[in-house]
Amino acid sequence: QVQLVESGGGLVQAGGSLRLSCVASGRTFMSYAMGWFRQAPGKEREFVAAISWSGTTIEYADSVKGRFTISRDNDKSTVYLQMDSLKPEDTAVYYCNAEKSIIIIMTMEWTKLHNWGQGTQVTVSS
Repeated sequence: QVQLVESGGGLVQAGGSLRLSCVASGRTFMSYAMGWFRQAPGKEREFVAAISWSGTTIEYADSVKGRFTISRDNDKSTVYLQMDSLKPEDTAVYYCNAEKSIIIIMTMEWTKLHNWGQGTQVTVSS
């Protein structure tokens, strides 16, 4: 099991930027693929971005392609989500996820994924 703690959320105007961080506990961070999901009020949690353990495979939801960048620093057991050109529709609680494979993150229902952080609120004002 891995414990995840997100940070970096906040209130920003449309067109602005934020960088989210997710720090993982334990010494097995490199064995996990990492993902970011988000959940807006009244909506299902949705996939945002994922990165393989090595960083060589990266996937994005169509809604954030070209605006968001996922990266990881295995020495710091941290995954990042750089969010640029933010829109009001990006407003949500953002959650970090860790799974054994990026395929699991990409293909399984979020309710079946196991390792989540507590979430960090991102609010984009128009």
